[in-house]
Amino acid sequence: MEIFHNAKIFSPEYPTATAVVIDHGRFLALGSDSEILAGFSSTKQCTDLQGKTLWPGLTDAHVHLRLLAETMAMIDCETSTRQSCISRIKQTADTLPEGAWVRGHGWNQNQWEEGFGNAAMLDNVCGDRPAYLTAKSLHAAWANSTAMSLAGITGDTPDPAGGTIQRDQHGQPTGILLEAGAMQLIESIIPAPTTAEIIAKFKVTLPELWKVGLVGIHDFDDFACWLALQSLYQAGSFGLRVRKHIPFDHMDEFINAGLHTGFGDDWLNIGGVKLFSDGALGPQTAAMLKPFEDTQESGTLLMDQDALVEAGEQAVAHGISLAVHAIGDRANRVVLDAYQRLRSYERAHHLPHLHHRIEHVQIIDPADISRLAELDIVASVQPIHAPSDMLMADRSLGSRSQNAYAYQSILEAGAAYVLGSDAPVEPVNPFFGLHAAVTRRRSDGSPGPQGWHPNQRLTLEEALNGFTITPAVVAGRGNRLGKIAPGYHADFIILEKDPFALEPHELCQIKPQATFIAGECKYQSQDIQADFTP
Repeated sequence: MEIFHNAKIFSPEYPTATAVVIDHGRFLALGSDSEILAGFSSTKQCTDLQGKTLWPGLTDAHVHLRLLAETMAMIDCETSTRQSCISRIKQTADTLPEGAWVRGHGWNQNQWEEGFGNAAMLDNVCGDRPAYLTAKSLHAAWANSTAMSLAGITGDTPDPAGGTIQRDQHGQPTGILLEAGAMQLIESIIPAPTTAEIIAKFKVTLPELWKVGLVGIHDFDDFACWLALQSLYQAGSFGLRVRKHIPFDHMDEFINAGLHTGFGDDWLNIGGVKLFSDGALGPQTAAMLKPFEDTQESGTLLMDQDALVEAGEQAVAHGISLAVHAIGDRANRVVLDAYQRLRSYERAHHLPHLHHRIEHVQIIDPADISRLAELDIVASVQPIHAPSDMLMADRSLGSRSQNAYAYQSILEAGAAYVLGSDAPVEPVNPFFGLHAAVTRRRSDGSPGPQGWHPNQRLTLEEALNGFTITPAVVAGRGNRLGKIAPGYHADFIILEKDPFALEPHELCQIKPQATFIAGECKYQSQDIQADFTP
């Protein structure tokens, strides 16, 4: 049994609490210092937090864990100019043996005055080494001639289903591949990491998650990620609460194994099956009701309503919910139409009313926002996308950008919402997400004090709920995860100052001093004097 006292505790049900008792990995009691210290006077382990703040641990509701772990070891291609990106690539390529793959992540042609790169630029700095660099959006890739040759991509290669090979004026591939169907042409030939290699990367990544206050994630990565998570779990070396969503290509395997949404425990459990209805805003593959500004392009619908319903009926018949990626307003409408039919199917066949989700909901027609609540669909949004994408969104959408990243409108409509980062698309630090949700500004203060479309800002408590209790509720664990209250798992973080007492622009500067999961200290900074070792 352990006591933490003289703290400022965020617990709306116990607003005056300054002390908490933890027993066997759960919160046992909350109260004032005098109440707790008197009521549990025999407790030997008692920590005076000297006025520090105790918050519930944070959960990122949309992460690609394996990709995050892998990109941490790749070239950082997120640069302000194309040439600086190419220079970074050369520095790394020069250190690699002949034949080794040059891997990078994070480039964004919308940030480069020159726009997209091409294969020849990579050829010049990579030699004969194959090069493959994923875009910040994860919906595009940049390859060199060697990589395309190994994949058999030529001017005669047709665009695959669900993807586009960008071509020059002569019909030859430029080296830019748009969407998964095209990206898979090269990804399928890159040597796949073993489960042991993925686990090794996870063991490096987990401490980085604890360091920023994360105690849990909802993962949207592939089947290889699932196998690695299973191995970690079975080895008893799990250190994170994971809601694992199912790759659509492997749904039959989960069904045949009798797995369904909610299966598992509070460390590792099954979420929904992940589907893609469209692409992304950056490469203009998001499916739109009207073309992007100054173009005739209106994006790509990857699954129509009938295809979504067909997949959905198979899933819900076996107790599996859906989590559908939708960026553009057309995609969001198609997904909502499909969900409307799926709700009718659930009722007609006396099936459970599942927590279906839409991932991103970035651009949604105002007429469709109320349907999220009417159909009881969870809006899974990533607040950091708003300031990160704002310039690109204004260019691509014009006046329609006022209907983009409409978090406050979604909340006011009564829809359930969860917040995340989409890491490695954006940094996994949840305090960056809290800052973006509350200010609609970048860390440098742009676009100004009021932020981008300030009417869509959330309050800090609204944003915090999206990183704590709501992810637990939609995962069916809201009665034991996501807040500081008796009976709940003791997942919490210690902060030097109370975020509610800070200026909003200071939120992105917060660094947790300690992170606890099930009462065990997973991370402790050198700045805090207390010793949390048992």
